[in-house]
Amino acid sequence: MNDADIQRRLVLAHHGEVAVRLQGDPKSPAVVMTHSILSSAAMWDRQAALLAGEGWYVVRVDTTGHGDSPAPTAEAVTIDGLAADTVAVLDALNIASAHYVGLSLGAMSGFGLGIRHGARLLSLVLCDGRADAPPAVAAPWDERVALVEQHGTCAPLAAPTIERWFGKAFVKANTGIAKRLEVIAAGTTVKGFVGCARAIQGLDYLAGVAGIVTPTTLIVGSNDGALPDAMRELQQRIAGSVLETIPDAGHLPNVDQPAAFDAALLRHFERVRN
Repeated sequence: MNDADIQRRLVLAHHGEVAVRLQGDPKSPAVVMTHSILSSAAMWDRQAALLAGEGWYVVRVDTTGHGDSPAPTAEAVTIDGLAADTVAVLDALNIASAHYVGLSLGAMSGFGLGIRHGARLLSLVLCDGRADAPPAVAAPWDERVALVEQHGTCAPLAAPTIERWFGKAFVKANTGIAKRLEVIAAGTTVKGFVGCARAIQGLDYLAGVAGIVTPTTLIVGSNDGALPDAMRELQQRIAGSVLETIPDAGHLPNVDQPAAFDAALLRHFERVRN
């Protein structure tokens, strides 16, 4: 599948217009994919092609102010609002219910989808994300927001963010991948980044995740800091959920260990396919 097979459009959502990329047969069951802060739907290129080739209708969303989505027009970006953006995309595409795959920020809002919009979900795949923001998680975003606002661009965060996600060794050995992701990060709108960073600081779903009844798979890179422990706790709270740990992977295991990630993703869809 090449770029000519990908349809692109803008959809009016909770925070303003968001860009979507569509692949596969619209008559097939839908899989909605969302991404991390300072990234875009492009981080799912490989997995979107894989799932479309497996017969799914893949809908990738550029989070407000990221990728091809304009800066948010809402006064404030919230995690609940990001979940509402996903629901608005489903409504605009006349999709009654869908599978959902979210990573990092996309996983955070995915917990909100599971808690507040479960009737719209067929299943959840939540990757390298947490459901709360204790002080140690929330505090670093203040410095990042200040840096972006001082310079009027997300460019100063680009290289440090990619190195934090993957580690120095991966960046050195995969300069093409690292540079592509740096360009995407640098191109994020200031308002989109700041809004999403503030939304992360307000993340507060941990107490509610036990109410998720949607079939759920959690995926995490083994080298992703405190997240393996956090996601093990989440797996214990969400009845019937499955945890997949990707060895030798960081914050974007779909990029640095794609074969192992793809296998875990396909195992999920084998479990939930009707």
